[in-house]
Amino acid sequence: MEIDRRPRTPREKYGEELKLRRLAAEMTQEALSERVVCSPTLISHWEAGRRLPKPDDAQRIDRALGTDGFFARWLEDLESKYNHYFAAVAELEQQATLIQQFALSLIPGMLQTADYASALFRAYRPNYTAEELDEFVVFRTKRRRILDGPMYPVVWTLLDEAAIRRRVGGPQVMAEQLRRVADMAEAGRLRLHVIPYGAGAHALMQSLLTLMSFEDSAPVAYAEGFRTGNLMDDPALVSASQTAYALALSGALSQEESLALVRTAAEEHAHGQQ
Repeated sequence: MEIDRRPRTPREKYGEELKLRRLAAEMTQEALSERVVCSPTLISHWEAGRRLPKPDDAQRIDRALGTDGFFARWLEDLESKYNHYFAAVAELEQQATLIQQFALSLIPGMLQTADYASALFRAYRPNYTAEELDEFVVFRTKRRRILDGPMYPVVWTLLDEAAIRRRVGGPQVMAEQLRRVADMAEAGRLRLHVIPYGAGAHALMQSLLTLMSFEDSAPVAYAEGFRTGNLMDDPALVSASQTAYALALSGALSQEESLALVRTAAEEHAHGQQ
C-alpha cells in the first residue's frame, strides 16, 4: 500500500491533535459536536484540517476536552489573512475535488487577473494605502495556484452575462481578464458557461454561490453578499444550493457558445465598444 507522504500543513496538525485529544477523552465526533454546539460534519472538517474553528468554538473545545486553553491559544497562530467569513472557504478550496462557482456581476476571485483584482479593491476601499492594495492583490491571485498543480480540482464556472459586460478597470483590463478566462476554458482548466441576458430570470439572480465536493467528506455550499458570507454544511441547505445551481445552469449557453460570447465581449471591450 502506498503511503501518503505529503507534508502536513499547520492546520492538518491542528486537526490531528484535536482528533487525538478527542479519542483520548473517549468521545465520538457526535458527542463533541453536542458540547461545542455544532454539527458532527464540522468536527470532521476540523480534524481533517480543512477548516479551523472560530475562537469561541476553540474555547468550547478546550472546555469539552479539558485542554486548558490549548486549542484556543494554538488557533491564534493559525488565523487567516482573509476576511473572517471567507477564511474557511479559502482552506476548503485547497481540498476540493470539484468546485462549481456562480458569479452574478464580477469574475470569480480564483480567476481574476492582478489588474482586475486591483481595480475591484480600489472600488471597495476609497481610502487605502499602497501596501494594503498590494497585499490584497497578492492574496487574491494566490488562489489561482490551485488550478496550476497536477491535482487541481474540476472547476465549473457559471457567469451571468452581467459579469462579462460590466467594465472593471477600463477597456484593456477587462479585455485581458475575459481572454484569460476563455484561455483557461479552452485549455481544459475549467468548464465555462454564461447565462445570457435573454434567458431572463434564473435561480441564482440573488447571490454569488460556490459548491465544493470532496473525496472523503460531505459537500458544502458558500453564498456571499456585501461583507458577509455563509458557509453551509447542513445537508438540506447544500442540496437546495445544488438544485439552484443546476436550474441556473440549465438556462446557460453551451461551452462553445459561452466561449464565443466571452471572446466577442473581450474584443468589444478592447475597442471601447459597449
